[in-house]
Amino acid sequence: MIEYDLAIIGAGPGGYVAAIRGAQKGAKVCLIEAREVGGTCLNRGCIPTKALYSTARLLQKISGASEHGIRVGEPVFDFGTATRRKDEVVGKLVGGVVQLLKGSGVDVFTGRAFLEGPGRVRIRHQGVIGHLRAKNIILATGSVPVRPQALPVDGKNVLTSDEILAIKELPKSLLIIGGGYIGCEFAGIFSTFGVDVTIVEQLPILLGRSDRQAVREVEKTFKAAGVKIHVDTAVESIEVSGSEVRVKLSTGETAVAEKVLISIGRRPNSSDLGIEEAGIQMENGAVVVDERMRTAVDGVFAIGDLTGGVQLAHVASYQAQIAVENALGGDALADYRVVPSIIFTAPEIAQVGLTEEQCRNQGQEFLTGRFAYLASGKALCDGEPRGMVKILADKGEGRILGATIVGEEASSLVAEVALAMQKNLTAHELAEVIHAHPSLPEIIKEAAEDVSGFAVHKVSRPAARRSSSVR
Repeated sequence: MIEYDLAIIGAGPGGYVAAIRGAQKGAKVCLIEAREVGGTCLNRGCIPTKALYSTARLLQKISGASEHGIRVGEPVFDFGTATRRKDEVVGKLVGGVVQLLKGSGVDVFTGRAFLEGPGRVRIRHQGVIGHLRAKNIILATGSVPVRPQALPVDGKNVLTSDEILAIKELPKSLLIIGGGYIGCEFAGIFSTFGVDVTIVEQLPILLGRSDRQAVREVEKTFKAAGVKIHVDTAVESIEVSGSEVRVKLSTGETAVAEKVLISIGRRPNSSDLGIEEAGIQMENGAVVVDERMRTAVDGVFAIGDLTGGVQLAHVASYQAQIAVENALGGDALADYRVVPSIIFTAPEIAQVGLTEEQCRNQGQEFLTGRFAYLASGKALCDGEPRGMVKILADKGEGRILGATIVGEEASSLVAEVALAMQKNLTAHELAEVIHAHPSLPEIIKEAAEDVSGFAVHKVSRPAARRSSSVR
């Protein structure tokens, strides 16, 4: 029986990063995956949705080309070409990961893994069973879409995010159950493609974990695109009738759509792995780990969505490096103080650290710096005046507590604030950095200056002359 220093179960952005990092450190590593290398993120999540998002954004830009004096006529959109491009992007990236694993000397096994006992893993694939031993095991099986038993998810008319990314024909209408980031991203993409979109959210607001001011910008775009939004509304029943789906709402209304997307969350993919049988502690289907990514069983670590924490690919990759370091004798601790997140709507929303609401709830006294894209020369030149940057800083020392960016390239701009927070900089120190002109990052500088009331391109009052507390 083959014995490895490190066996990783699951080849998503947590698992394959762990495998490569382990090999880089000289360990004998194997990687076990039941489906495709790259996991949900690369095959059924982040990458295919962002490929379609990029197509949608280009379509929006072409539609607005006349403002630049470019007359191109009414654009004709071909969904089939867009989906083929999406699949090609996924294929190239999957192939790239496969080559990285091969070049790193990682043994890749296809099959369903099961923990047989201390250091022992069984692999089943197409009726064939294999066994291996490993000094350390990292569980990285990710998460799967929540499929409510009360709703008829058939993969044809009523879909999850897995199935909707596989459709080949564009529906005339789409009803999305769930107004979180997944639902809102799909709403933006499909409404841009000309689909009649409806969002139904049980909570009183969309994107409940995001800054309210930022969400309002996205809601404006939805309304302009004709997206119908029902908040504070539950789904009571779904009935498939021929080529349409009838959705009964708690308001008494019945909404009709060609397709329904269920996007009410994801759950840890922890079934049929032998986790509980191995004595590993679990809570609500998630594997419990400490700050070193260790489970309750010696030699077994867990990372990513499986642990029930923040469901972000980059967090899984970060945890992978922590787990590998500790599995190979190190002593690394996970630190989640600075975790940027992005929602690919139009405009994009990026956040890092605390929001204003979180500061208030924690009793944290803070100052706020804001700067609008509308006052940015580069944003106006680009024809992207929507949005703003908001930076929060501790009222005492001025340390940056968090930031929200809503607007063009928010996904890129947030990295600068994340770095500043990681290095424990103050808003004043961030503002002292020379930023190139004209550029969008100047908005970061101006927002940081506005924390103390000294943004040059904004009429504001210095912090010393304005009231600011827990507000």
